[in-house]
Amino acid sequence: MRIEHRQVEGQPLTVIIEYPKWSESVDNLVRKIGMMDVSFIGRMDEKSVNISLSDIYYIENVDRKLFIYTESEVYRLDGSMADVESRIYDSSLVRISRTCIMNTDYLKEVRQIRNSHLEAVMDNGEKLIVSRKYLQDIKKIFKRRSL
Repeated sequence: MRIEHRQVEGQPLTVIIEYPKWSESVDNLVRKIGMMDVSFIGRMDEKSVNISLSDIYYIENVDRKLFIYTESEVYRLDGSMADVESRIYDSSLVRISRTCIMNTDYLKEVRQIRNSHLEAVMDNGEKLIVSRKYLQDIKKIFKRRSL
C-alpha cells in the first residue's frame, strides 16, 4: 500500500482511494473514512462540544438520558438510542445491550463472567456488560476486521 498526501489551497478535504480490485479491506477503509465525518453535539455544564465518532468509547442510556463517554469525559446527548443507531450504521459502534452502544475500536477484550454474562473491557479500563442477545453483532465486526 502506498500513501500520498498533498495540500491544495481553497479545496475541501478530498480522499481518493485507488485499488486494483474491490475487497473487504477496501470496503472497511472506505467505511472508516466516511465515518470520520460523523459527529454528535454533547453538552457539559453550559457548553456544547462537537464529538467525533472516533472519540466515542460508548454511549449509554441512564434513567432515560443519553450520555457519551470519551476516553476521559462524559457528555449529555439529546435524542434517543434509535437516533444514534440511525447515524452509526455500518461503523465500529455496535449495540451491546438495551442501554449501551460500544465503540469496538477501543475494545480490549470480552470475557465471560458469572451467570453467563459477558464483560467488555475497554482500552481505558472501563468495563461494560454485554448482553448475549447482541453478541453476534460484535462477532460480525471482528470478522470484518480479520478479512
